[in-house]
Amino acid sequence: MPDAAQASALERTLGTVNDAANWVSEVAFDHGVPREYELRKHTYTELKTRGLGAQAAQHVIKKVRDSYTTLKANIRAGNLGKDGSRRRRKAESKPVTFRPQAAQPYDDRCLSWQYDQRTVSIWTVDGRVKNVSFVCSPDALKMLQAHRQGESDLIERDGVFYLVATCDVPEAEQYEPDGFIGVDLGIENIATASTGYLAAGRGLNRYRKRQLALRAKLQKKRTKSAKRRLKARARKEARHAANQNHIISKTIVTEAERTGRGLSLEELKGIRNRVRLRKPQRVALHSWAFAQLADFIVYKAKRAGVPLVFVDPAYTSQTCAECGHVDKRNRVDQGLFICRGCGVVAHADRNASHNIATRGESVWNAGRESRVPATP
Repeated sequence: MPDAAQASALERTLGTVNDAANWVSEVAFDHGVPREYELRKHTYTELKTRGLGAQAAQHVIKKVRDSYTTLKANIRAGNLGKDGSRRRRKAESKPVTFRPQAAQPYDDRCLSWQYDQRTVSIWTVDGRVKNVSFVCSPDALKMLQAHRQGESDLIERDGVFYLVATCDVPEAEQYEPDGFIGVDLGIENIATASTGYLAAGRGLNRYRKRQLALRAKLQKKRTKSAKRRLKARARKEARHAANQNHIISKTIVTEAERTGRGLSLEELKGIRNRVRLRKPQRVALHSWAFAQLADFIVYKAKRAGVPLVFVDPAYTSQTCAECGHVDKRNRVDQGLFICRGCGVVAHADRNASHNIATRGESVWNAGRESRVPATP
């Protein structure tokens, strides 16, 4: 919560360091993206003449080098398309660029926290700026005081400044699970647990359709007021979806902790490449945060000490949880499962969640240390 003078200094600082990062990126691109130490020899002196402090210059160089490491990782993972695709050629043909408001890392040499006063002292291109107020929730303040470590990132978003602090929270000790709760993730039903908990996706999908129609309507107008409205609504859908995912993940982890059981999740890596859908269904698939919900469940489980395993999701929706019979015809439609072997009738997603729970217990048992006495 900087005042006008402090905000001006922070804004100039972000603009300066990101302009410098774009120059460093061009140098790195021209030299074939050398290692960080080699890149430092080509750029450090110039960064100092641009008014950057020693630590700020080091962070700019590291930020640029890390961006190219991320780019290469995305290319290897196929996130930018196949070799020769237009998107991949575009990414590889020019230097990485940084927005004027992009994040800038700060360490304890150029940023200090005064928790009792709720202020920070931070380096800027205008010198050290002290007594910059910050606000956060009481729980966040306790976490900052107890667990903050390493770097913090300064970001400007829609005219508001944020400090994103890294907190190293110790994981709780895992207990020995008394069975597993299987969680089936989907679009019609966001999450279905083998305990009977079901988070329907109908409301969220309707909300997304309304937002999509509203964005299209505002974009079509192309007036100043429509553009202001679009900017004000930016990321609203993402925040709403993230809030829903937090609620769902907290409910699932709390139930597992309460009953002393572990959690079994589907391995969803590459789901967007595996699944083939008609065009109207693709928006729902690609707008739903598959990885985000799984990540929320994972970190909440670690903090609560809940054992968690990932299992292969293959044929979980076609396998009968009662008799184990596998048949593609078992899955009658989106919500109905009828086993061709034993005739059991069940909710399709709930049947899949029971299969995921069974697989999770098998994976957990396979990973245990052998308790068989050693042969004399």
